Amino acid sequence: MKSKLMILFSLLTGLALLLGACSQQPVATQAPANAEPAQPAQPATADEEYIYVSSMGNLEFFNAHKYGWKWGGEVLGVKTSYVGPAEYDMNAMVAAFDQAIARQPKGICVFGVEPVLTPEINKASDAGIPVVTILGDLPESKRIAYVGSYQHDLGYTGGKAIAEALGGKGKVAILSIPGVQMFDDREAGYRDAFKAYPDIEVVQVGDTKADTVTAVNVAKDILQRNPDLAAFVGTDSTAGIGAATAVEEAGKVGQVKVVAMDRNSDILQKIKNGTLTGTVAQDDAAMAFWCLQVLYNYVHHQAPLTSDNKAAGVITGPTNIFMWVNYINKDNVDYFLAANEIYTK
Repeated sequence: MKSKLMILFSLLTGLALLLGACSQQPVATQAPANAEPAQPAQPATADEEYIYVSSMGNLEFFNAHKYGWKWGGEVLGVKTSYVGPAEYDMNAMVAAFDQAIARQPKGICVFGVEPVLTPEINKASDAGIPVVTILGDLPESKRIAYVGSYQHDLGYTGGKAIAEALGGKGKVAILSIPGVQMFDDREAGYRDAFKAYPDIEVVQVGDTKADTVTAVNVAKDILQRNPDLAAFVGTDSTAGIGAATAVEEAGKVGQVKVVAMDRNSDILQKIKNGTLTGTVAQDDAAMAFWCLQVLYNYVHHQAPLTSDNKAAGVITGPTNIFMWVNYINKDNVDYFLAANEIYTK
């Protein structure tokens, strides 16, 4: 009997100890005070480089592209670089493209501004580097896609805006870069918009040469030759400020209306003070992101059109991605100015 009691006592004691252990809260383990903080794991694609080759990088217009390209790299977890001359220098841009190819990036985005870049695009493609054109297209090249505005729409949007501002009549001068396809397409868009307004007459086309000082002088000359000019319209980012300066110096603010192109801060400020009627804005930051997205998907996520796309010599995905065109006036200009400050940071 005594032995049975001892066994029962042992069992009860063991059960009590077990329940006591279960009821205790675990003690948190603290890292030493001098321990390094845990670093987030790097994505597997962190060393992949994608390069944007451009020109005219000194223009504020490209700040949004630089921002969107860098932001896209952060979103996708890849390395991004932006290269090219500060001025409109095609020889320097070709040299920058050559240097980009030598770095063997996963993909190249290039401002397709002139056909002189076509051999470079083909050279990159032959080296196994996919190329997407942006802003301007070179469809005869081996680029895999174009991302940007439909150039005709940019001019057409501006043409409708200035026609309404003029009440459908008046003499208009176009400031452009004649002979460059993307700007010729924008000019064609303006002219097509004016077809619905028989009392609007295009009296002259001036060449800005993508230079602000030149744009100012050309606009002044046009005003002298056409004292009854009703409006300027522009196809590039220097045209608007050139026309605005000429109109201000001639004392014709409000008398000669101006619709510009792009969303540089100096242009936006001229809208706020009433010198400019408005400006046509491209979808800049998103454009750069989508260019990177097309390249990234080409490298990583081509849909299985065949059992082996590479062996079959096929490419899947879009060939053209057209971005939104927006018009800026006094009603929404402050939002664009605020974004410009973000881009410079």
